[in-house]
Amino acid sequence: MRAIFHADREWGIGKSNDLMFSLPKDMKFFRETTKGKVVVMGLNTLKSFPNGKPLKNRINIVLSLHDVDEDVVIVHSLDELFEELKKYPADDVFVIGGASVYRTLIPYCTEVLVTKVDASGGADVFVPDLDEDENFCLSYESKAEEDNGYTIRFCTYRNLFPKEVL
Repeated sequence: MRAIFHADREWGIGKSNDLMFSLPKDMKFFRETTKGKVVVMGLNTLKSFPNGKPLKNRINIVLSLHDVDEDVVIVHSLDELFEELKKYPADDVFVIGGASVYRTLIPYCTEVLVTKVDASGGADVFVPDLDEDENFCLSYESKAEEDNGYTIRFCTYRNLFPKEVL
């Protein structure tokens, strides 16, 4: 299992249940990386998508205490989620938010794909700073490039000690 997101300088990932930046290159990377794969999210992340609809061309799994009418797989607990994830290759599973889902599942991820934005986005939700986490090491960092007026870098963090999905 892997996680994917963009983060500002303070490891902020969102503001008012939305993205902080409009980054076409980052969105293209997200689409290409997750297309045909399994995406795991919380209910607020699902609601943040256009018209609250699941992402196309992906299996959408929502970790929530509440049921929804959308065409998604609902799981109500980590146990249910881990049981559901056994149906798919681990490398095909991407955690896509929000912050509490990231905090819960990043320890189980073998890799975390982070688009680092060299700006402060005024975030109100954050993820753990992987640069400060001794369980993670930066295994790849692209050259800096411009994306809609922002400097970004595509980074991959490897989890040295991922928790086992039971």
